[in-house]
Amino acid sequence: MPDRRTQLLDAALAVVADKGMKGLTHRAVDAAAELAEGTTSNYYRSRATLVDAVLERLLELDAGLLREQGAAGPPRNVEELAGQLAATVVALARQHGGMSRARMAFSLDRPEAVTAGHHLLVGNLELTLAAMGAADAAARARDVADYGDGLLLHLLTVRRDEQPDVAAVAATIRRLLGP
Repeated sequence: MPDRRTQLLDAALAVVADKGMKGLTHRAVDAAAELAEGTTSNYYRSRATLVDAVLERLLELDAGLLREQGAAGPPRNVEELAGQLAATVVALARQHGGMSRARMAFSLDRPEAVTAGHHLLVGNLELTLAAMGAADAAARARDVADYGDGLLLHLLTVRRDEQPDVAAVAATIRRLLGP
């Protein structure tokens, strides 16, 4: 069982995923965590403190997902890279959809809060592509990140009832990465 702070922060992420930033209140978190009213405010006295803590929790969860996705080691070629990225985007839309919706809500409300993570992702992708000898690795990394972000948004919204084809997503990423 997670500690009380983790329980509250995970409940807060669920609230943001479900109701957006406007729905994030101490009472809503208490209810989502099934704890007595006032519990969240005992740990996080202000909404700003709560938001900052939730953002830190989101970064912690993201780091765990990246470790999980990279458990097989770095990709050896574009084919493996495309497969890993496709699987990650689909997992973010399906198994981790709530976390992804919360991240998008935060990115609209506080874009500076997700900027560093985005730059880290694109920078690591650029380094991976450069190590593979890809031409114009920076531009290709941005293109793939933009495609992944757009696809994720669509899978969470207008295509939420579809089952994405990981192989088709990987094929698109391979095309973006080019020869």
